[in-house]
Amino acid sequence: MSAPNKSYDPVEVETLKPEEIERMRDEALAAFAAADSLDALHEAKVAQTGPASPLALANREIGALPPHAKAEAGKRVGQARGAVNKALAARQVELEAERDARVLVEEAVDVTLPYDRVPSGARHPLTTMMERVADVFVAMGYEVAEGPEAEAEWFNFDALNFLPDHPARQMQDTFFVQGPEGTDESGSGVVLRTHTSPVQARALLDRELPVYIVCPGRVFRTDELDATHTPVFHQIELLAVDEGLTMADLKGTLDHMVQALFGEDMKTRLRPNFFPFTEPSAEMDMLCYVCKGESIGNAERPCRTCSSEGWIELGGCGMVNPKVLTACGVDPEKYSGFAFGFGIERMLMFRHNVEDMRDMVEGDVRFTRPFGMEI
Repeated sequence: MSAPNKSYDPVEVETLKPEEIERMRDEALAAFAAADSLDALHEAKVAQTGPASPLALANREIGALPPHAKAEAGKRVGQARGAVNKALAARQVELEAERDARVLVEEAVDVTLPYDRVPSGARHPLTTMMERVADVFVAMGYEVAEGPEAEAEWFNFDALNFLPDHPARQMQDTFFVQGPEGTDESGSGVVLRTHTSPVQARALLDRELPVYIVCPGRVFRTDELDATHTPVFHQIELLAVDEGLTMADLKGTLDHMVQALFGEDMKTRLRPNFFPFTEPSAEMDMLCYVCKGESIGNAERPCRTCSSEGWIELGGCGMVNPKVLTACGVDPEKYSGFAFGFGIERMLMFRHNVEDMRDMVEGDVRFTRPFGMEI
């Protein structure tokens, strides 16, 4: 068995020569310096420090050296690999800093831009107004009642004491869906309801007495669309049927509604009128909420809202006609009731000085947006 080759010179091994180690180191440093991105630096890292890199292969050759030659060769290779790793770390820090600076510029958010470029939505003011009025009566203990918009002619007219020859039943005032030759046994036709009063008749037939309801909804009439009329509009009606109700209860209820909607200093007045479904009947006026009546006879302070009359007509009201109670199965000798109704569009025009009713139905967001999202 031969002895170890103690005379083996590592300098004679090509890959371990000092100049060769320096060349490998310099090539690695140049590759790192040439990397212009983190991806390129990663490729250079694999090529110059990976298992198949020149310095890694040279390091493997050290194991074949005799013991006394390993120290010097290992020191030489270790110093080269240390310099390579240090240069790699430094270059990575530089490239990461460049990347972060670039991201700050490319992905910057300009916080000075307008925040409301997408306009906020708005509820339709007619919906808001109906709900606001209904809430006034719900707070008083009333219930909200609803009914179909395509209504039986009996509920829309007959039950409410509209005689067969009443002008409102003619084609020029009512949208008929089905004529009186309908398929039901009563022979009643079907109409698009001309008011929300049919809900009152249905409530009296379906509910136990006493009845306190408020009926908001959409109604239909054959009106031309102009500044003050529309064939589709909204009403809200109230019905109270109980023992001992009088016109005084009606007046107090109307006063409370007007004060809740327009201010505590508002007043109402009743003027005699005629409606088939109430007796006695009245038109309800409220004090002008703009001039508070001070424009009457005052040429120096005219009021466009009430035309200097001091009062604004709001809607019709009265005590429920006994014939209506009888038609709905209520004993008029024991029970009495009152009702009133008015148009939501008209109230909206009063409250917000809307001059053209067509603005409410054309769907222009410039009209609805100022009313906001009040709920």
